[in-house]
Amino acid sequence: MSFIVHMFKRVFRVVKELLLRAQVTRATVYGIMGTGWGVMTGPVTMILIVIVFTPEVQGYYYTFSSVLALNFLVELGFSNIVKYFASHEWAKLSLDQQGRIVGDADAYSRLVSLGRVSFRWYLMAGAIVALGIGTAGYLFFSRSPNAGVTWVAPWFTLCILSGINMALMPVWSLLEGCNQVSQVYFFRTVGAVFVTLAIWTSISLGAGLWTASISTMILLVWAAVFLLRRYRHFLQSFFSRPAGACVNWWGEIWQVQWRTAVSYLSGYFTYYIFTPILFHFHGPVAAGQFGMSWALVGALGSVAAMWSAPRGPQFAVMIALKEYKAIDHILYRIIAVVLSVLLAGGLAIWLLVYGLNILHYPLAARLLPPLPMALLLLGVVVGSVLHPTSVYLRAHKREPYMVLSIVAGVIIGLSSLILGRKFGAIGVASAYLLSIIILFPWNLVIFLNCRRKWHGGEIVSK
Repeated sequence: MSFIVHMFKRVFRVVKELLLRAQVTRATVYGIMGTGWGVMTGPVTMILIVIVFTPEVQGYYYTFSSVLALNFLVELGFSNIVKYFASHEWAKLSLDQQGRIVGDADAYSRLVSLGRVSFRWYLMAGAIVALGIGTAGYLFFSRSPNAGVTWVAPWFTLCILSGINMALMPVWSLLEGCNQVSQVYFFRTVGAVFVTLAIWTSISLGAGLWTASISTMILLVWAAVFLLRRYRHFLQSFFSRPAGACVNWWGEIWQVQWRTAVSYLSGYFTYYIFTPILFHFHGPVAAGQFGMSWALVGALGSVAAMWSAPRGPQFAVMIALKEYKAIDHILYRIIAVVLSVLLAGGLAIWLLVYGLNILHYPLAARLLPPLPMALLLLGVVVGSVLHPTSVYLRAHKREPYMVLSIVAGVIIGLSSLILGRKFGAIGVASAYLLSIIILFPWNLVIFLNCRRKWHGGEIVSK
């Protein structure tokens, strides 16, 4: 018996060491579980959509998501700013056994001040999402070809629920910044399961375009339960008036925020413009094919991001403590893992699509053919491999990607519009890949230059 216990402990130590070498933290595990759940259940969702939805309804369903992504233009990347600023203050703070914030008085006051500013910002942003994007989407869909789909009520309901979800965003950013990353990713993992089950049930019962609203409502209920049970005392800290040091909005946050805002304004044209372009010029069926394919390809990028995204707050704390060699060591290991995941996952997805076409499986008609799918996958591999470096640089409370983001948005948006209008999905996929390849060297140069200057004792604003 003692021999078995000894072997079990030895195997456990070996597995733990391998996970550490692969830069797998608890937050990474939760993130991979959540994204992995999406990858595993995604095909089931797609099959249900193919069986129950008409091609036109599928087109509206995915275009809803792309148009709603206009919240990028409202959120403006402030959630990342909140997270990294909170992390720098959290280096002097902690939670007591009751879940209350304790530690340095000035750091505590600055953190509470940051929270109050972010709550006001996102309350206004949520209202803009509900009313502004709701109206913009109504105008867009009203001027598109009439496919006989009832979409008005589902669209406005989804926008209202998304506005409420937007108002909660600073809570998650503050929690991540305050070293609660693993708990936030646990919430997201369980939430992903609830959302998937809600989507399956809704589609099966004939909810149609109401499916997105139902799943969003389920997620909001889970968020309320999670926050009230685990972080009630934590959140109460932000509703008391802070005394002493406060975050200077114009002197500190705005210097980073305006650059980040410009980057996020360009982000919509980099990731979400494709489906609306195809919907407008080629109808809901073509948009549905691309939307489903982009969701599959996007899952690959999400899996790869799970190794770097949860590390942002940790990077920020290490930077505040000037542990530059340690953070570089972690970064390079993460990049190696991310590249491996992207290559293996990209090949697996393409083989799946190729096999569906060879076998003439009905699902193949709802996805892009193998060639444009290959172009999209290559674009995601090249574009995502440097994602860890963006997390690394932004953890310095700086935004070095503003100009690159503007150029990327213009190049990808215009090329997709021109080629997509004439050549359809393969034109959009080609435009995306070529743009990513052209911009990759610039991205790498930004990382190398910023790392050299910022860690060499000279911090330069980009």
